[in-house]
Amino acid sequence: MSGGGRHSIVAPEARVADSAKVGAFCRIHPRVVIEDDVEIGDHCVIGQPTPRADGSPLVIRRGSSIRSHCVLYEGSSFGPGLTTGHHVTLREGTVAGEGAQFGSYADVQGDLEIGDHVRTHSKVFLCQGSVIEDFAWIFPGAVFADDPHPPSDGNRAGPRVRRYAVIAARATLMPGVVIGEDALVAAGSLVRHDVAPGTVVAGVPARRLCNTSEIELSDGSGRPAYPWRRHFHRGYPKHVVDRWKEEFGPA
Repeated sequence: MSGGGRHSIVAPEARVADSAKVGAFCRIHPRVVIEDDVEIGDHCVIGQPTPRADGSPLVIRRGSSIRSHCVLYEGSSFGPGLTTGHHVTLREGTVAGEGAQFGSYADVQGDLEIGDHVRTHSKVFLCQGSVIEDFAWIFPGAVFADDPHPPSDGNRAGPRVRRYAVIAARATLMPGVVIGEDALVAAGSLVRHDVAPGTVVAGVPARRLCNTSEIELSDGSGRPAYPWRRHFHRGYPKHVVDRWKEEFGPA
C-alpha cells in the first residue's frame, strides 16, 4: 500500500495490495480485501463493521476509485473498476459487477444485485432487494422503494431494472416493479406497475407513451435515440463497443 495517508488507520488484518493508494484521515477495518491499483480518497471508512454482514469481508477489486467521504460496509463485493463520487454510502450485502458507478451522495441500502457497467448518478437511493442488470442507467435523484405499506416488516420487494433500461432523473419505482429491457422511465415519473421492454412511460402514475424506437435524437438527424447503445459508447470497454457495433453497425 502506498501513501497510507496522513492520520489514516489501517487494521493489520486488512488485506491491502501494495499498489493501492489510501488518502488522509481514512479508516480501513479488519475484514477488508483491497486489490491492485485501487485509489481511496480522504476521509473514507472502508469495511464499516455490521452484524448483518455475518463476518464476511468487503472486497474491492482491481482498478477501483473511491472518492472522499465514502462509507463502504463489510459484507459487500465489487467487481473491477468500481467508481464512486463523494459522500457515497454502500451498505452490506451489495454485490456489483465490473465497472459499477455510483454518483455523489448515492445511498445504497445493501442486500441487492448490480450487474456489469451499471451507471447510477448523484443522490440515487437504492432500497434493499433491488436488482439492476447490466448496462442500465439510473439518473440523479431516482428512488427505489421496497415497502408497500411503510413502515412495515413484511412483503418487501425491491424493483428490478433489466439491462439497457434507463431510469431518468427523480423517477420513483415502487416495490416489486419490473422495468423491461431497453425501456425508458421519464423524469419525475411514479412507476406503480411493470414496464414492458422497449417502451416509454411517463407521469404520476406512469403510463405508456410510445415505443422507445419512436424517439428521435435531438440533433436533427432523424436517427432513433433508442436503443441508446447504437450511438452512445463513451466510457465502455472496447470489446463491449465492438459487440454493439456488430449488432447495429457504425454509430
